[in-house]
Amino acid sequence: MEKSNIFNNKIILGLLYLGLYLVSTGISYAVVSGSGIGGPTIISPTLNVTPGKRAHFKVDPKLPRDQVCPLSGVKYTQKEREVYDIRRPLAVMVENSEDARPQSSLSRADIIYEALAEGWITRFMAVFYCNTPFENMPIAPVRSARTYFIDWVSEYDGLYTHVGGANRIKENATKTDPRADALGQIDRYGIKDLDEFGISFPDCYRNPDRLDHPVATEHQMVCFSENLYKFAKDKRGWTNVDEDGVSWDKNFTPWLFKEDDKKSDLGQVKTIKITFSKGYEKYDVKWEFDPETDTYKRSNGGVPHLDRESGDQMTAKNVVVQLTKMIGPVDENVHLLYTTIGSGKAIVFQDGKAIVGTWSKPQRVARTKFYDSSSKEVEFNRGLTWIEVVHDSNLVTY
Repeated sequence: MEKSNIFNNKIILGLLYLGLYLVSTGISYAVVSGSGIGGPTIISPTLNVTPGKRAHFKVDPKLPRDQVCPLSGVKYTQKEREVYDIRRPLAVMVENSEDARPQSSLSRADIIYEALAEGWITRFMAVFYCNTPFENMPIAPVRSARTYFIDWVSEYDGLYTHVGGANRIKENATKTDPRADALGQIDRYGIKDLDEFGISFPDCYRNPDRLDHPVATEHQMVCFSENLYKFAKDKRGWTNVDEDGVSWDKNFTPWLFKEDDKKSDLGQVKTIKITFSKGYEKYDVKWEFDPETDTYKRSNGGVPHLDRESGDQMTAKNVVVQLTKMIGPVDENVHLLYTTIGSGKAIVFQDGKAIVGTWSKPQRVARTKFYDSSSKEVEFNRGLTWIEVVHDSNLVTY
């Protein structure tokens, strides 16, 4: 009997040690700095889990939708506004490498910016605000910061979520052009920084099982919207106001918005094609106008561009081509630079029509505005606006 008890105790101890080992390996992570080209490498938990604390706000569909979102113009209920009113826009860097598709939750953004990064691969900055507070959305794959996106996030005084970024730290001190020093600019400008290096599991983590095919580590970072907002509030003191009590929209100017055109007034511009870089067809973009919904359906690399979470094809109510100067690569890390401040040509697509005009952004923190050929500010349709930043008008056909 005594030997039996000893044996049983050994089994119990063995199981306890095994459990402790599995728990410790599941929650630990290691950080290894990278070159700044594709973002640093992080090894994090590989469990395919969603945090247990999820937002579950319910809105009565009978409530009036009379609160206009300042970013998208979409009308929400007062209860919904009470949620986003105590927050600030959340801007997340999301990559567009072919292996990383489909992305998670891009379709829930209010505004998306798309521009080239290294390797002639486009990268997104998705700005979330009004369309987010009803579930803890996984946003993925999150990637590193670049200087031109910092100029755009400055318009919103938003929470900037990324995984490292172009920098002049250690070996990159001589390899990165000072103009491309994204991490340095984040510090100098006082950006509301949510670098993943300072955020641990389960708010952000590597998930190799997000897609149905294996991908490299740099394509695996997932962050959760509610967790990011909670982290910003609890750890940094950033809500709709910052640590000094200044509201994010103190100097923010919303765009103008209108209702969709009547079906009888819709235009005949059916297709928009954008070649970001010749010879890189996997990153070519096509937008096809759907007159039934007055939206543009997006294809990327010759196939429909899907949102992994909904399974639906990405759509936009407005597609803006912002033409601007691009230079580079400017350094050993092959960084690119865009002219984001100043003015230039723009084409706004909405309602099956092309409005040829201009864009203007007088300073870094100012809102980029778009104007028609008569210098009248463009009124956008209510919904997601996708801004395609292109350096040559010959790359756009419609």
